[in-house]
Amino acid sequence: MSRPATSASIVRATAGDAEPIAALHATLFETPWSPETFALMLARDTVTGLIARQPQPEAALAGFAFVQVILDEAELMSIGVAAAAQRRGVGRALVQAALMQAAASGARALHLEVATTNVAACGLYQRLGFQQVGVRRGYYAMRNGRVDALLLRVEIS
Repeated sequence: MSRPATSASIVRATAGDAEPIAALHATLFETPWSPETFALMLARDTVTGLIARQPQPEAALAGFAFVQVILDEAELMSIGVAAAAQRRGVGRALVQAALMQAAASGARALHLEVATTNVAACGLYQRLGFQQVGVRRGYYAMRNGRVDALLLRVEIS
């Protein structure tokens, strides 16, 4: 049974969000990024960090997305949704906000990579119109071995 959708607000991340983003990232990925990595990304002119906050409890961090735009190409560098907020539309809202940010910055396409084992994310990206444009064999190091990354792309209209 899927959980009901909840509302989450999407806002721009600031330097003060680097630590909670890194803490959430560490719960979701086997190779977590440091708060310093997120702070450095937020300091770049080409990168926009987005965070999703749920109204309860006390504007809890529900997810994040980082999009980089260079010329007319954008990359979704990282995205994650807290376990308690998954399957509630937060990931979709973050991807859509990243697409809007990319379009506003002049990008004509958004690229990303996703582990083949991340079935939920692969399904979301497919539903949002992303097309596979390549594969990176053994790209991700996981506890149980290496996993391929799918390279996906969507045109921004």
